[in-house]
Amino acid sequence: MLIPSSTDDFSQRDQAWMERTLTLAAKGLGLTHPNPMVGCVIEKDGEICGEGFHRYDLRDHAEIVALKIADADARGATLYVSLEPCSHTGRTGPCTNAIIEAGVKRVVVAMEDPNPRVAGKGIKQLRRAGIEVTVGVGEEQARRLNVDFARWIRTKRPLVTLKSAMTLDGKIAERAQRPSQITNELSREAVQRLRHEADAVLTGIGTVLADDPQLTDRTGAARRRKLLRVVVDSKLRIPLKSKLVRSCDGDVLIFTTAALNSTRARALTRAGVEVVRARAVRRRVDLRAALKELGLRGILNLLLEAGSELNAAALEASVVDRLILFYAPRIMGGGVPMAGTDTMRILRPSNLHDVCFTPYGSDFMVEGYIRDVYRNRRTSRNN
Repeated sequence: MLIPSSTDDFSQRDQAWMERTLTLAAKGLGLTHPNPMVGCVIEKDGEICGEGFHRYDLRDHAEIVALKIADADARGATLYVSLEPCSHTGRTGPCTNAIIEAGVKRVVVAMEDPNPRVAGKGIKQLRRAGIEVTVGVGEEQARRLNVDFARWIRTKRPLVTLKSAMTLDGKIAERAQRPSQITNELSREAVQRLRHEADAVLTGIGTVLADDPQLTDRTGAARRRKLLRVVVDSKLRIPLKSKLVRSCDGDVLIFTTAALNSTRARALTRAGVEVVRARAVRRRVDLRAALKELGLRGILNLLLEAGSELNAAALEASVVDRLILFYAPRIMGGGVPMAGTDTMRILRPSNLHDVCFTPYGSDFMVEGYIRDVYRNRRTSRNN
Protein backbone atom coordinates (compact mmCIF):
# COMPACT_ATOMS: atom_id res chain seq x y z
CA MET A 1 0.00 0.00 0.00
CA LEU A 2 1.41 3.41 -0.98
CA ILE A 3 0.05 6.81 0.05
CA PRO A 4 1.63 9.84 -1.68
CA SER A 5 3.51 12.24 0.55
CA SER A 6 1.96 15.62 1.22
CA THR A 7 3.67 18.49 3.00
CA ASP A 8 0.56 20.65 2.63
CA ASP A 9 -2.02 18.57 4.43
CA PHE A 10 -0.71 16.09 6.95
CA SER A 11 -4.15 15.71 8.54
CA GLN A 12 -5.51 14.02 5.40
CA ARG A 13 -2.46 11.80 5.32
CA ASP A 14 -2.92 10.89 8.97
CA GLN A 15 -6.60 10.15 8.43
CA ALA A 16 -5.78 7.83 5.53
CA TRP A 17 -3.25 5.84 7.54
CA MET A 18 -5.52 5.79 10.58
CA GLU A 19 -8.35 4.41 8.46
CA ARG A 20 -6.10 1.45 7.64
CA THR A 21 -5.19 1.14 11.33
CA LEU A 22 -8.84 1.05 12.41
CA THR A 23 -9.65 -1.54 9.74
CA LEU A 24 -6.94 -3.75 11.21
CA ALA A 25 -8.27 -3.19 14.74
CA ALA A 26 -11.73 -4.37 13.69
CA LYS A 27 -10.24 -7.71 12.63
CA GLY A 28 -9.91 -8.47 16.33
CA LEU A 29 -13.69 -8.68 16.77
CA GLY A 30 -14.45 -11.72 18.91
CA LEU A 31 -10.74 -12.43 19.44
CA THR A 32 -9.56 -9.85 22.00
CA HIS A 33 -11.90 -9.68 25.02
CA PRO A 34 -11.31 -8.94 27.83
CA ASN A 35 -8.71 -6.77 26.08
CA PRO A 36 -9.65 -3.98 23.64
CA MET A 37 -9.46 -4.23 19.85
CA VAL A 38 -6.31 -2.46 18.65
CA GLY A 39 -4.67 -2.03 15.26
CA CYS A 40 -1.27 -0.61 14.38
CA VAL A 41 0.46 0.55 11.18
CA ILE A 42 4.10 1.65 10.91
CA GLU A 43 4.68 3.95 7.93
CA LYS A 44 7.94 5.23 6.49
CA ASP A 45 8.37 7.24 3.31
CA GLY A 46 4.78 6.53 2.29
CA GLU A 47 5.02 2.75 2.63
CA ILE A 48 3.98 0.25 5.29
CA CYS A 49 6.95 -1.43 6.93
CA GLY A 50 4.93 -3.18 9.63
CA GLU A 51 1.32 -3.63 10.70
CA GLY A 52 -0.87 -5.87 12.81
CA PHE A 53 -3.73 -6.20 15.26
CA HIS A 54 -4.13 -7.66 18.73
CA ARG A 55 -5.38 -11.17 19.44
CA TYR A 56 -5.69 -12.08 23.11
CA ASP A 57 -4.50 -15.67 22.74
CA LEU A 58 -1.35 -14.58 20.86
CA ARG A 59 -0.49 -12.17 23.70
CA ASP A 60 1.43 -9.52 21.70
CA HIS A 61 -0.24 -6.12 21.49
CA ALA A 62 -0.77 -4.63 18.04
CA GLU A 63 2.24 -2.32 18.38
CA ILE A 64 4.56 -5.24 19.13
CA VAL A 65 3.19 -7.25 16.20
CA ALA A 66 3.90 -4.33 13.87
CA LEU A 67 7.33 -3.55 15.36
CA LYS A 68 8.49 -7.15 14.96
CA ILE A 69 7.57 -7.02 11.27
CA ALA A 70 9.15 -3.59 10.73
CA ASP A 71 12.34 -4.50 12.62
CA ALA A 72 15.08 -1.93 11.84
CA ASP A 73 12.79 -0.04 9.43
CA ALA A 74 10.85 1.29 12.44
CA ARG A 75 13.67 3.75 13.16
CA GLY A 76 12.56 7.21 12.06
CA ALA A 77 9.10 5.94 11.08
CA THR A 78 5.59 7.04 12.06
CA LEU A 79 3.53 4.60 14.10
CA TYR A 80 -0.28 4.78 13.88
CA VAL A 81 -2.25 3.05 16.62
CA SER A 82 -5.97 3.02 17.38
CA LEU A 83 -5.51 3.07 21.17
CA GLU A 84 -2.89 4.73 23.35
CA PRO A 85 0.13 2.43 23.85
CA CYS A 86 0.24 0.88 27.30
CA SER A 87 2.87 2.06 29.77
CA HIS A 88 2.45 -0.65 32.43
CA THR A 89 3.28 -4.32 32.76
CA GLY A 90 0.39 -6.77 32.53
CA ARG A 91 0.42 -9.99 30.51
CA THR A 92 3.12 -8.27 28.44
CA GLY A 93 5.63 -5.47 28.97
CA PRO A 94 4.93 -1.80 28.22
CA CYS A 95 4.47 -1.03 24.52
CA THR A 96 5.82 2.47 25.13
CA ASN A 97 9.25 1.07 26.00
CA ALA A 98 9.33 -1.00 22.80
CA ILE A 99 8.32 2.02 20.68
CA ILE A 100 11.04 4.19 22.24
CA GLU A 101 13.71 1.49 21.87
CA ALA A 102 12.75 0.96 18.20
CA GLY A 103 13.54 4.59 17.42
CA VAL A 104 10.07 5.54 16.17
CA LYS A 105 10.02 9.26 15.35
CA ARG A 106 6.30 10.03 15.55
CA VAL A 107 3.21 8.32 17.01
CA VAL A 108 -0.38 9.04 15.95
CA VAL A 109 -2.99 7.83 18.44
CA ALA A 110 -6.72 7.65 17.75
CA MET A 111 -7.83 7.76 21.40
CA GLU A 112 -6.51 7.72 24.93
CA ASP A 113 -6.78 4.43 26.78
CA PRO A 114 -9.84 4.51 29.12
CA ASN A 115 -7.99 2.12 31.45
CA PRO A 116 -7.16 4.19 34.58
CA ARG A 117 -3.77 2.43 34.71
CA VAL A 118 -2.86 4.12 31.41
CA ALA A 119 -5.19 7.09 30.74
CA GLY A 120 -2.63 9.44 29.18
CA LYS A 121 0.48 8.05 30.91
CA GLY A 122 1.64 6.27 27.75
CA ILE A 123 1.37 9.46 25.69
CA LYS A 124 3.29 11.45 28.31
CA GLN A 125 6.07 8.84 28.42
CA LEU A 126 6.48 8.93 24.63
CA ARG A 127 6.65 12.73 24.62
CA ARG A 128 9.21 12.74 27.44
CA ALA A 129 11.34 10.48 25.22
CA GLY A 130 11.27 13.13 22.49
CA ILE A 131 8.70 11.40 20.26
CA GLU A 132 6.14 13.64 18.56
CA VAL A 133 2.64 12.44 19.49
CA THR A 134 -0.62 13.39 17.79
CA VAL A 135 -3.88 12.35 19.47
CA GLY A 136 -7.45 12.29 18.17
CA VAL A 137 -7.21 11.18 14.52
CA GLY A 138 -10.16 8.83 13.94
CA GLU A 139 -11.18 9.16 17.58
CA GLU A 140 -14.93 8.63 17.21
CA GLN A 141 -14.53 5.46 15.16
CA ALA A 142 -11.93 4.16 17.61
CA ARG A 143 -14.26 4.80 20.54
CA ARG A 144 -17.09 2.93 18.85
CA LEU A 145 -14.81 -0.06 18.34
CA ASN A 146 -14.12 -0.29 22.08
CA VAL A 147 -17.16 1.25 23.72
CA ASP A 148 -17.74 -2.01 25.61
CA PHE A 149 -14.15 -2.10 26.87
CA ALA A 150 -14.41 1.54 28.00
CA ARG A 151 -17.55 0.73 30.00
CA TRP A 152 -16.10 -2.42 31.58
CA ILE A 153 -12.60 -1.17 32.44
CA ARG A 154 -14.04 1.77 34.43
CA THR A 155 -16.98 0.06 36.14
CA LYS A 156 -16.36 -3.71 35.88
CA ARG A 157 -19.87 -3.90 34.42
CA PRO A 158 -20.60 -4.96 30.83
CA LEU A 159 -21.99 -2.61 28.23
CA VAL A 160 -25.68 -3.57 28.01
CA THR A 161 -27.44 -3.32 24.65
CA LEU A 162 -31.19 -3.80 24.58
CA LYS A 163 -32.14 -5.22 21.19
CA SER A 164 -35.74 -5.53 20.11
CA ALA A 165 -37.69 -6.12 16.88
CA MET A 166 -41.01 -4.33 16.65
CA THR A 167 -43.72 -2.81 14.52
CA LEU A 168 -43.95 0.92 13.87
CA ASP A 169 -46.35 1.23 16.81
CA GLY A 170 -43.83 -0.44 19.14
CA LYS A 171 -45.33 -3.94 19.46
CA ILE A 172 -43.15 -7.05 19.70
CA ALA A 173 -45.87 -9.72 19.57
CA GLU A 174 -49.59 -10.08 18.93
CA ARG A 175 -50.18 -11.80 22.27
CA ALA A 176 -48.17 -12.59 25.38
CA GLN A 177 -46.46 -15.99 25.36
CA ARG A 178 -46.99 -16.19 21.58
CA PRO A 179 -43.89 -15.62 19.41
CA SER A 180 -44.28 -13.34 16.39
CA GLN A 181 -41.83 -13.00 13.50
CA ILE A 182 -41.86 -9.30 12.76
CA THR A 183 -38.70 -8.26 10.90
CA ASN A 184 -37.20 -9.51 7.64
CA GLU A 185 -34.26 -11.80 6.93
CA LEU A 186 -31.77 -8.92 6.59
CA SER A 187 -32.65 -7.69 10.07
CA ARG A 188 -32.30 -11.18 11.49
CA GLU A 189 -28.85 -11.50 9.92
CA ALA A 190 -27.89 -8.22 11.56
CA VAL A 191 -28.97 -9.65 14.92
CA GLN A 192 -26.59 -12.56 14.40
CA ARG A 193 -23.77 -10.07 13.89
CA LEU A 194 -24.74 -8.38 17.15
CA ARG A 195 -24.51 -11.75 18.88
CA HIS A 196 -21.05 -12.24 17.43
CA GLU A 197 -19.96 -8.89 18.87
CA ALA A 198 -21.32 -9.84 22.29
CA ASP A 199 -19.67 -11.91 25.00
CA ALA A 200 -23.05 -12.94 26.39
CA VAL A 201 -26.73 -12.79 25.48
CA LEU A 202 -29.35 -12.37 28.22
CA THR A 203 -33.00 -13.31 28.14
CA GLY A 204 -35.83 -13.95 30.58
CA ILE A 205 -37.72 -17.09 31.44
CA GLY A 206 -40.81 -15.68 29.74
CA THR A 207 -39.01 -15.64 26.39
CA VAL A 208 -37.70 -19.16 26.96
CA LEU A 209 -41.18 -20.49 27.73
CA ALA A 210 -42.78 -18.66 24.78
CA ASP A 211 -40.14 -19.01 22.04
CA ASP A 212 -37.84 -21.85 23.19
CA PRO A 213 -34.84 -20.01 21.63
CA GLN A 214 -31.35 -21.39 21.23
CA LEU A 215 -29.63 -17.95 21.32
CA THR A 216 -26.49 -19.07 19.51
CA ASP A 217 -24.02 -17.14 17.36
CA ARG A 218 -24.71 -18.51 13.89
CA THR A 219 -22.38 -16.22 11.93
CA GLY A 220 -19.69 -18.88 11.66
CA ALA A 221 -17.08 -16.19 12.39
CA ALA A 222 -14.16 -17.01 14.68
CA ARG A 223 -14.42 -16.16 18.38
CA ARG A 224 -12.07 -17.04 21.24
CA ARG A 225 -14.83 -17.62 23.78
CA LYS A 226 -18.19 -19.26 23.37
CA LEU A 227 -21.17 -16.93 23.50
CA LEU A 228 -22.45 -17.23 27.07
CA ARG A 229 -26.22 -17.71 27.09
CA VAL A 230 -27.76 -16.27 30.25
CA VAL A 231 -31.32 -16.63 31.56
CA VAL A 232 -32.98 -14.68 34.36
CA ASP A 233 -35.28 -17.28 35.95
CA SER A 234 -36.22 -16.33 39.50
CA LYS A 235 -38.33 -19.44 40.23
CA LEU A 236 -36.22 -21.84 38.12
CA ARG A 237 -39.02 -22.75 35.72
CA ILE A 238 -36.86 -23.48 32.69
CA PRO A 239 -37.79 -26.87 31.14
CA LEU A 240 -35.08 -29.49 31.07
CA LYS A 241 -36.16 -30.22 27.48
CA SER A 242 -35.73 -26.61 26.34
CA LYS A 243 -33.31 -25.98 23.47
CA LEU A 244 -31.05 -23.98 25.76
CA VAL A 245 -30.63 -26.85 28.20
CA ARG A 246 -30.40 -29.57 25.57
CA SER A 247 -27.74 -27.66 23.60
CA CYS A 248 -25.74 -26.66 26.68
CA ASP A 249 -22.00 -27.19 26.40
CA GLY A 250 -20.87 -25.27 29.45
CA ASP A 251 -22.20 -22.05 27.90
CA VAL A 252 -25.55 -21.62 29.69
CA LEU A 253 -25.90 -19.75 32.98
CA ILE A 254 -29.11 -19.19 34.93
CA PHE A 255 -29.58 -16.50 37.57
CA THR A 256 -32.24 -17.46 40.09
CA THR A 257 -33.48 -16.68 43.57
CA ALA A 258 -34.44 -20.33 44.15
CA ALA A 259 -32.50 -22.69 46.39
CA LEU A 260 -29.48 -24.30 44.75
CA ASN A 261 -30.14 -27.63 46.49
CA SER A 262 -33.58 -28.04 44.91
CA THR A 263 -34.34 -31.00 42.65
CA ARG A 264 -34.61 -28.74 39.58
CA ALA A 265 -31.33 -26.96 40.31
CA ARG A 266 -29.49 -30.26 40.71
CA ALA A 267 -30.99 -31.60 37.48
CA LEU A 268 -29.91 -28.50 35.59
CA THR A 269 -26.41 -28.76 37.01
CA ARG A 270 -26.20 -32.38 35.87
CA ALA A 271 -27.20 -31.20 32.39
CA GLY A 272 -24.18 -28.87 32.37
CA VAL A 273 -26.05 -25.65 33.16
CA GLU A 274 -24.47 -23.31 35.71
CA VAL A 275 -27.06 -22.15 38.23
CA VAL A 276 -26.18 -19.02 40.21
CA ARG A 277 -28.26 -17.73 43.08
CA ALA A 278 -28.55 -13.96 42.91
CA ARG A 279 -29.74 -11.36 45.36
CA ALA A 280 -33.49 -10.78 45.19
CA VAL A 281 -35.30 -7.49 44.78
CA ARG A 282 -39.06 -7.77 45.22
CA ARG A 283 -38.66 -11.56 44.93
CA ARG A 284 -36.99 -11.26 41.54
CA VAL A 285 -33.36 -11.45 40.44
CA ASP A 286 -31.52 -8.21 41.11
CA LEU A 287 -30.29 -7.27 37.63
CA ARG A 288 -27.53 -5.05 39.00
CA ALA A 289 -26.16 -7.97 41.02
CA ALA A 290 -26.34 -10.23 37.97
CA LEU A 291 -24.42 -7.70 35.85
CA LYS A 292 -21.78 -7.34 38.55
CA GLU A 293 -21.25 -11.11 38.50
CA LEU A 294 -20.98 -11.13 34.70
CA GLY A 295 -18.49 -8.28 34.81
CA LEU A 296 -16.33 -10.22 37.25
CA ARG A 297 -16.31 -13.05 34.71
CA GLY A 298 -14.86 -10.77 32.04
CA ILE A 299 -18.10 -10.16 30.15
CA LEU A 300 -17.61 -6.79 28.44
CA ASN A 301 -20.52 -6.81 26.00
CA LEU A 302 -23.99 -8.07 26.94
CA LEU A 303 -26.86 -8.27 24.44
CA LEU A 304 -30.32 -8.22 26.01
CA GLU A 305 -32.79 -10.17 23.86
CA ALA A 306 -35.89 -10.45 25.96
CA GLY A 307 -39.58 -9.79 26.18
CA SER A 308 -41.59 -6.87 27.45
CA GLU A 309 -41.25 -7.69 31.15
CA LEU A 310 -37.46 -8.03 31.34
CA ASN A 311 -36.94 -5.10 28.95
CA ALA A 312 -39.00 -2.89 31.26
CA ALA A 313 -37.18 -4.17 34.35
CA ALA A 314 -33.78 -3.46 32.77
CA LEU A 315 -34.78 0.06 31.75
CA GLU A 316 -36.29 0.83 35.15
CA ALA A 317 -33.13 -0.46 36.85
CA SER A 318 -31.09 1.90 34.61
CA VAL A 319 -28.73 -0.87 33.51
CA VAL A 320 -29.24 -0.38 29.74
CA ASP A 321 -26.53 1.63 27.96
CA ARG A 322 -27.60 1.32 24.34
CA LEU A 323 -30.78 0.64 22.39
CA ILE A 324 -30.85 -1.15 19.05
CA LEU A 325 -34.39 -1.28 17.71
CA PHE A 326 -35.35 -2.99 14.46
CA TYR A 327 -38.59 -1.65 12.97
CA ALA A 328 -40.75 -3.41 10.39
CA PRO A 329 -43.20 -1.37 8.24
CA ARG A 330 -46.25 -2.75 10.02
CA ILE A 331 -48.90 -1.48 12.40
CA MET A 332 -50.18 -4.08 14.83
CA GLY A 333 -52.72 -2.04 16.76
CA GLY A 334 -53.07 -4.21 19.84
CA GLY A 335 -50.36 -6.51 21.06
CA VAL A 336 -47.41 -6.60 23.44
CA PRO A 337 -45.32 -3.39 23.77
CA MET A 338 -41.54 -3.43 23.73
CA ALA A 339 -41.20 -2.63 27.42
CA GLY A 340 -44.58 -2.44 29.06
CA THR A 341 -47.08 0.38 28.99
CA ASP A 342 -44.64 2.85 30.57
CA THR A 343 -42.01 2.67 27.81
CA MET A 344 -42.38 6.32 26.82
CA ARG A 345 -42.15 7.41 30.45
CA ILE A 346 -38.96 5.41 30.91
CA LEU A 347 -37.39 6.59 27.63
CA ARG A 348 -37.88 10.26 26.85
CA PRO A 349 -36.44 11.41 23.49
CA SER A 350 -33.94 13.64 25.28
CA ASN A 351 -32.32 10.58 26.86
CA LEU A 352 -30.88 9.27 23.58
CA HIS A 353 -27.75 10.53 21.84
CA ASP A 354 -25.34 9.40 19.11
CA VAL A 355 -28.41 8.17 17.26
CA CYS A 356 -28.00 6.53 13.86
CA PHE A 357 -30.35 4.88 11.37
CA THR A 358 -29.59 1.88 9.15
CA PRO A 359 -31.95 0.41 6.52
CA TYR A 360 -32.34 -3.35 6.15
CA GLY A 361 -34.50 -3.72 3.07
CA SER A 362 -37.97 -2.56 4.06
CA ASP A 363 -36.96 -2.62 7.74
CA PHE A 364 -34.80 -0.02 9.47
CA MET A 365 -32.69 -0.01 12.61
CA VAL A 366 -32.41 2.80 15.15
CA GLU A 367 -29.36 2.79 17.42
CA GLY A 368 -28.84 5.21 20.26
CA TYR A 369 -27.13 5.55 23.63
CA ILE A 370 -29.01 6.24 26.85
CA ARG A 371 -25.88 7.40 28.67
CA ASP A 372 -22.52 8.73 27.54
CA VAL A 373 -20.29 5.69 27.86
CA TYR A 374 -17.44 7.38 25.98
CA ARG A 375 -16.66 10.22 28.37
CA ASN A 376 -13.56 12.44 28.27
CA ARG A 377 -13.76 13.04 24.51
CA ARG A 378 -10.89 15.06 23.11
CA THR A 379 -11.49 18.14 21.04
CA SER A 380 -7.93 18.53 19.72
CA ARG A 381 -5.72 15.89 18.16
CA ASN A 382 -2.62 17.49 19.67
CA ASN A 383 -3.78 17.91 23.29
